[in-house]
Amino acid sequence: MSNSQSAEEHRRQAEEEKGSIAFAVVTVSDTRTPETDRSGQAIRQMAEEGGHRVVAYRIVHDEPDQVAAALEAFSQSGAQVIVFNGGTGVSKRDRTYDVLSRALEKELPGFGEIFRMLSYDEVGAAAMLSRATAGTYRGCAVVSVPGSTNAVKLAMDKLILPEIQHLAWEITR
Repeated sequence: MSNSQSAEEHRRQAEEEKGSIAFAVVTVSDTRTPETDRSGQAIRQMAEEGGHRVVAYRIVHDEPDQVAAALEAFSQSGAQVIVFNGGTGVSKRDRTYDVLSRALEKELPGFGEIFRMLSYDEVGAAAMLSRATAGTYRGCAVVSVPGSTNAVKLAMDKLILPEIQHLAWEITR
């Protein structure tokens, strides 16, 4: 069996065993509200349109203690994947990556690498300023993407939704 056949078989098995995935969404922003959080809304809508459930949602300020508290709370909420958006850049206020990278039990460096590669087609060399990352924490998949709506849609469409059942299955087997 080739590697692609093996990956395809794993995806089929994951879809059968996992079905609908429970998402938690965390928007990291000092200015957004539930009404103005277009990126958080996009994640929630795309997850639900993909046949999944959103079991938790929160907006937190880009403060390390708030990001860490959301990670901890949602890892115990029944969510299988926690998607953070915002705080992945290099400004002084961007601290999501710093908090998550210290907490992740297993990092998935390919996520950030592929996200930046795909982003390059849209934003050019500015893609290298993103510290998008993914990994595992206490049995959950954790994904962190920039807060722009275009970045969120790109990540959900090209990376998260196509592999989320497979990733959730791998984490728990």
